[in-house]
Amino acid sequence: MSTAPITRLAVVGNPVKHSRSPQIHARFAAATGHAVDYTRIESPLDQFVATVRAFADGGARGCNVTTPFKGEAFAACTRLSDRARRAEAVNTIAFEADGWFGDNTDGAGLVRDIELNAGVPLQGKRVLVLGAGGAAAGALGPLLAARPAALVVANRTPARAQAMIERFAAGAARLDAPLSATALETPGAGFDVLINATAASLQAAVPPLPAGTLKAGALALDMMYGAATLPFLRWARAQGAVARDGLGMLVEQASEAYFVWLGVRPGTFQVLTEMRREVDAQVSAQVAEAARATS
Repeated sequence: MSTAPITRLAVVGNPVKHSRSPQIHARFAAATGHAVDYTRIESPLDQFVATVRAFADGGARGCNVTTPFKGEAFAACTRLSDRARRAEAVNTIAFEADGWFGDNTDGAGLVRDIELNAGVPLQGKRVLVLGAGGAAAGALGPLLAARPAALVVANRTPARAQAMIERFAAGAARLDAPLSATALETPGAGFDVLINATAASLQAAVPPLPAGTLKAGALALDMMYGAATLPFLRWARAQGAVARDGLGMLVEQASEAYFVWLGVRPGTFQVLTEMRREVDAQVSAQVAEAARATS
């Protein structure tokens, strides 16, 4: 019988029952030989810090943080990675003897999914990011580090997008990666990569972008995954783009979080293949059920 200590981890959010992080990290643990107990914790909306503190005090190693607590997690951490500090959002906490260390692995996961899994190098590409919330902020640093030819953030409220990109302006200048903000309705034309970092898919909405925004064959990625992304994926294909959801990003950012906690970055190919099979089967079942309900 193994006597290896069990590493306790969790994902904290509200709601959180839909999260696939436990399945992903269970596969990582099996592949790396670690004993990991990873669970879901639904925190009351007004008790995030107390909920996480109770989990930490029980001997846990760390936690992931999901909607709507990434901003609160940022404020609660005593130490922050550079990418979390620029994003002003934390999705990964490591419980340390001298306090909580906060990181943001979303952007790193996004870039790895685009470049490795989708096979689209970002260097020299024109990239359009939709949205100016925490999801977009978490992506900007790693996207800029990939040295795109241009990175444009489009938002319904351009002033909010401008305020967000100002936190990244110095880094963008050092990397010679032009960074700008604009209105959602006038983003420009001929983009190679589109990243939907808004929550529009939850309302089955698609981006109100003008014709010509994307090049033929561009990559259009929604950070969300599952049935909610179907309208976006259909819209992207109608624009002549290659459509992709956020499942690969989820798996890649989870691998990065695993590294923060355990010092090992698990391989993702097999995990993503298995998760894709499970998600696609669930979506197909949901579509069939919806069709039966309306027939």
